[in-house]
Amino acid sequence: MFDLIFKNVCCFLPKPQDSNQVVEEELDLGIKNGRIAQIGSLYKAKTKKEISFKGLHVLPGLIDTQVHFREPGLEYKEDIYHGSLSAIKGGITAFFEMPNTFPPTATIKDIEDKIERAEKKSWCDFAFYLGAVKENKNQLVEWEGTRACPGVKIFLGHSTGNLVLEDEESLRAVFKNRKRITAIHSEDESRLRERRDLAYRKPLHARNHPLWRDAKTCLISTQRVVSLARKYKVPIHILHVTTWQEIEFLSQHKDLVSVEVTPQHLSLSAPECYDTYGSLVQMNPPIRDKKHQEALWKGIQSGVVDIIGSDHAPHTWEEKEKAYPDSPSGMPGVQTLLPLLLNHVNQGRLDLKRLVQLLAHNPSQRFGLKDQGQIKESYKANFTVIDLKRKQKIERKWLASKCAWSPFEGWEVKGWPVFTFLNGEKVMEESEVLGKPKGQRIEFNK
Repeated sequence: MFDLIFKNVCCFLPKPQDSNQVVEEELDLGIKNGRIAQIGSLYKAKTKKEISFKGLHVLPGLIDTQVHFREPGLEYKEDIYHGSLSAIKGGITAFFEMPNTFPPTATIKDIEDKIERAEKKSWCDFAFYLGAVKENKNQLVEWEGTRACPGVKIFLGHSTGNLVLEDEESLRAVFKNRKRITAIHSEDESRLRERRDLAYRKPLHARNHPLWRDAKTCLISTQRVVSLARKYKVPIHILHVTTWQEIEFLSQHKDLVSVEVTPQHLSLSAPECYDTYGSLVQMNPPIRDKKHQEALWKGIQSGVVDIIGSDHAPHTWEEKEKAYPDSPSGMPGVQTLLPLLLNHVNQGRLDLKRLVQLLAHNPSQRFGLKDQGQIKESYKANFTVIDLKRKQKIERKWLASKCAWSPFEGWEVKGWPVFTFLNGEKVMEESEVLGKPKGQRIEFNK
């Protein structure tokens, strides 16, 4: 007896002969005790409840591998409750949260504190990065396997917070004997300091942001960290890659390096975005011109890009209205991640199977998630159900983030998340969130 059966659903499974590939099939999914119990033809099976998703697609529960939920210390911008609520409404069932909070997530105690908070108020499953700092560089090997931790995060250039690690001795210590993934914010801090005056070039405007934080700032940082990864034979993950130079360089190092891009960099381009939205679209690394954007799309098509993450990094409207460069970098994005990408699917820039790889299969495999990110028997019954034909406008009243704004407000997109399931339970239906927070910590393979 199943608790629930999805009947005749169009879903995406790992290819039997090659789990890196995705196949689309129409079949039944039997769910019991929050898990996928059976996949196949279940027309004779007994069940407590049956659902048909005619005309819809059932995706494995999607994972956002890069969010900043600001808790503890910056809850006036965002918190775990509202950030995870945004995720569920946007069809995201799990997130990896970054360590640049106050205090930074730099010890086991800090991660345990975040887990305790999330167990009480996260709407979806969660994991928390451990931030690399000088003070913990020799403990990371011991600590990286802690529960609900996908790996270590290094900021090579400053962004929000004070987590910057740039000296060679500390970086070498971090890389020695590592087994888990090291995620990198790749901008060279010394070059950022040298070029800081460019941010103040008259007239003061966010158009100066990609001039200050230029492509070379990212490239030399990425070359440096790949060299360290090669020397110590450890896997790394380069976050929010933005330049054609990095895509070209990283294509030669796929044995050790995985690559992540954001929907912002895929959907917006300079200088038009700064003329239209100003500092609302200011982020680190910056949104660049169309030549760089096209390279990111080619990276997706060629397989250089492995994952898309939102880099959800909210600030209040009042903070973002400050004159550049006093305006902070970052924008919300976890809730608009999937609608933007589904719109790209409908525009022919992205295949739906590739989307499943980028937002589910690849995060699961790259970071070693124990039981989610794919539709497989015994895996958690986390699902994102989409209507690929639905046209919808991104409206402020739909947004759940505490910051309550998005640069994509007013955009009409085609493709929309209509149901979210967590552990076999419907937690979002037609943008209405159901029940109460029931997220669980993500488990990783040892």
